[in-house]
Amino acid sequence: MKLKRKRKLVKYLSILDQPIKFNPFVFSRTFVLWALLGLLGGSIAGVYWIVLEFLTHKIAFFTGWLVIPIMTFCGLLAGLIIHFIGDPGEIHLIVNNIRFNKGKLDPKNNPSMVLSSLVCVASGGSLGPEAPLVQVTGSTGTWIGKLFRFKGEELRSLTIAGMASGFTALFGAPLGGSLFSLEILHHKHAVEYYKAIMPAFVASSFSYLIFALIIHLGLGPTWDLSSYEYSGVFDFGYAVVFGIVGTAFGWLFIFSVKFFKTIFELKPLPIYIKSTIGGLALGCIAYYLPITRYFGHHEINELLSHQFSLSLLMAILVFKIIAISITVTSGWRGGFIIPLFFVGATLGLILHQLFPSINTTLAIVSCMAAINACVTRTPMSTTILLATLTGFGHLIPILFASLTGYFLAPRIPFIGSQMNKE
Repeated sequence: MKLKRKRKLVKYLSILDQPIKFNPFVFSRTFVLWALLGLLGGSIAGVYWIVLEFLTHKIAFFTGWLVIPIMTFCGLLAGLIIHFIGDPGEIHLIVNNIRFNKGKLDPKNNPSMVLSSLVCVASGGSLGPEAPLVQVTGSTGTWIGKLFRFKGEELRSLTIAGMASGFTALFGAPLGGSLFSLEILHHKHAVEYYKAIMPAFVASSFSYLIFALIIHLGLGPTWDLSSYEYSGVFDFGYAVVFGIVGTAFGWLFIFSVKFFKTIFELKPLPIYIKSTIGGLALGCIAYYLPITRYFGHHEINELLSHQFSLSLLMAILVFKIIAISITVTSGWRGGFIIPLFFVGATLGLILHQLFPSINTTLAIVSCMAAINACVTRTPMSTTILLATLTGFGHLIPILFASLTGYFLAPRIPFIGSQMNKE
């Protein structure tokens, strides 16, 4: 025992003899690494967005009945890319890898994900670029972590920070994007990956800066819903009621996806056949209801600025849900967050037409929040994202609607890999 104590004392004294590196700040070398990751993520997102806009404008030249053959062809092309280069997976796989694969996202999936998603999103599929960006920027975080020989939670934190930089670039909301990258990983214990919070915040901030510089992004809301005026405590009750309606349509979307998944799995088909059939169906829907084409980034403003009839809004609502479901289940690639916001905005406008006395802005933002929180299980980040994207300056009504969607969501999550695997 005396010998052990003597060894400990010698070890302790040797530590004291070492020169002390004085650093009066919280700032450290890891901050530089997080910032570098954010700059890389923002640059990747900026290049992706420029290419996406270019392709979108080129393909948008085909209008009228030509939208049917062009979307069918793009479905075939995307399917062939996945068939020959490899299946990049979906958001389920990304969440699963972060939680159960030591926080690693494999960069080998990036070429297939980037190429197939560019074709799908640019041609008018009802999925957005968030999933591709998260895959690429998240795998960039994994690559940097391995380069510096990080392991365990340090490697996972860099991967999550990379994901956050991708979310932030698309949404233009560093705080919301950071929280979303954490919250979407685990629907019950959102703080499980709390060690990644600061890396995510830093990477998101630098990603936002470089992305804004590349595409000349401003600070204003993407969809302006800033006209809301608080009319009393009953607004919180209305937010919950609207949230219940939005949640009901969240359930409807989940059942719609399950239905079309069953249809596409009735007979085993090559991915390029399924994606071609999906393209044909999406082209037909887009021909009759052009506003349902694309993922909704610009279409939400069109929806808010035009006076659509009640019957037309109902048709848009139903067929947009069908379009998203077909896009998800037929092998097309992309993310469903902004498309769900489009569905929520449509639902809010329908409620206003049915009950003209209600506050339209509150109805729209509450439905948007509830349906997204119901499907993705992300009430906190949904609240912050919507406040940033819409300019809706009152967080509490959005939070009430988001929590309504979260707590009334199905017990089995839509993103299956969010389930606990204890």
